Amino acid sequence: MSGTRLRVEVRRHGASAVVKPEGELDHHTADLLREPLESCAEEVGARIVVDCSGLEFCDSTGLNVLLGARLKAEAAGGSVHLAAMRPVVARVFEITGAGAVFAVHSSLDAALAE
Repeated sequence: MSGTRLRVEVRRHGASAVVKPEGELDHHTADLLREPLESCAEEVGARIVVDCSGLEFCDSTGLNVLLGARLKAEAAGGSVHLAAMRPVVARVFEITGAGAVFAVHSSLDAALAE
């Protein structure tokens, strides 16, 4: 992963911004995801789909980045959707109850089709 533990790719897919973090999301890497998420969330009515298929780990700092982006997007009339979470990442959302405040999809295709 070229020297960093988290790589983030952003692309457009129709009306959605697809944000794909790959690697470990924690205290040391959170800003690498926070910046593109917040940039997308500032757009009025933004629909952000976070493709979690490449996310290998997420701690409370990473969870807070996603929650913060959700609040910012919703304040601007938008939304944040989570797609294709690996079991280890899904467990963090399950334990904390954070999964209840996001639209969670089993796959990226399902999130984009909605």
